[in-house]
Amino acid sequence: MRMMLAIIVCKALRFVGKIVGKGSSLPGKYALKLCPDVLRRVRLPEHIVAVTGSNGKTSTVEMIAAILRAAGKNVVYNAEGSNQIEGVTTLILTNCSLSGKMRGDVLLLESDERYARHSFRYFHPTHFVITNLYRDQLTRNGHPEWVYDAILPAIHPDTTLVLNADDPLVSCFAIDHEKVKWFGLDQCAVSTCEHHGVYDDGARCPVCKGKMDYSCYHYNHIGHYRCTKCGFHRQKTDFTATEVDLEKGTLTIDGETTIELAFRSIYNVYNILAAWSVCSLCGVERETMAAVINNYILKNGRMVRFRVGAHKGVLLTSKHENSVAYDTNLRYIRETKAPCTVLVIVDAISRKYFTGETSWLWDIDFNQLSCDHVEKVMLYGKYCNDLAVRFQYTNLPPEKILVGEEISEAVSRLQEQGHEDVYVVTCFSDRDKLLRMVEVEG
Repeated sequence: MRMMLAIIVCKALRFVGKIVGKGSSLPGKYALKLCPDVLRRVRLPEHIVAVTGSNGKTSTVEMIAAILRAAGKNVVYNAEGSNQIEGVTTLILTNCSLSGKMRGDVLLLESDERYARHSFRYFHPTHFVITNLYRDQLTRNGHPEWVYDAILPAIHPDTTLVLNADDPLVSCFAIDHEKVKWFGLDQCAVSTCEHHGVYDDGARCPVCKGKMDYSCYHYNHIGHYRCTKCGFHRQKTDFTATEVDLEKGTLTIDGETTIELAFRSIYNVYNILAAWSVCSLCGVERETMAAVINNYILKNGRMVRFRVGAHKGVLLTSKHENSVAYDTNLRYIRETKAPCTVLVIVDAISRKYFTGETSWLWDIDFNQLSCDHVEKVMLYGKYCNDLAVRFQYTNLPPEKILVGEEISEAVSRLQEQGHEDVYVVTCFSDRDKLLRMVEVEG
């Protein structure tokens, strides 16, 4: 009876929430109060796929859902991104019958890396994708190794782990775990022999703290590694990007399937590869996956095209307090060739909690914008002066940099002057402050 009551209350509150435009966590919160172990009692689908990690969760889940649906699967997933236990509970119970049987062939979950152990206390995924672990939100997540320790209790012996072989810390989840599949990139056009970035989190082995030796880097500390002390090394991959050409916008998987990239970012390559891997394990044909992913445009707002004045613009969502997210988007801008202006906005650090902590700006390699085709860099928002101080320690000449607090002022400048491409680098907390003042392309 408690399970049935929890399901009824959850469905009712979710119905009301949709009418008033509230979030999807509250119904699950009350359902858990009524029946704390309700997730143990319900009957879930045969396939339960979870995705976690510092970056790429939402994008990877969206692509997995699109592929599985193209393969004829009925997929239930948290498209709204409510990825903690309350949101997961809401998703499951609102898709359950009153008897506790969940509809759908696949339950697909984006899982917050800090709370995965709570979400999977009463059930476990059949497949668990872990994308990466980076420095992320210092005031919330601390060090990547702390996040690793938070995820570890969520891993069940019967779960098949789908791991990024190119991330040393992620690879540690395979230690003493029997069911593991690996994805990663071969050394290719995007790889370098030298490390690039402000800091190097791959300098030391996550197992023994010995010195790590890299044969190549794909970006930051992601690449091909071996510990010189204990021998911990990158594993041979089951699903492999055998060729990547970001200039041409192509990705070749397993040497036989070439994908056209709508978004020519190394991040996009890894997200596609993660989605490809788990969908393969769920039995989807290669041709179906390729047809969906080819020139796939994300619908989650991670990249938004717009117009302002005579400018064509692209907004690249870059998670505040996450330097790797910024670095990969700055690399994307650097590798474009057409003249452009770059607008960096830091107006609020977070949507969820207040902090004025900006030390993370010093972890970002803003020197990537020191190139001829970047004609101007605009630093705007409440923290524009923090940005301005950071840019004093780059190679960019001062005459290229404009600083201002009001985002509307930046938009007005762009409306009145020039016609070069514009790239905006900012977080979800500040994204809509810009987009409501420009013409967003569908």
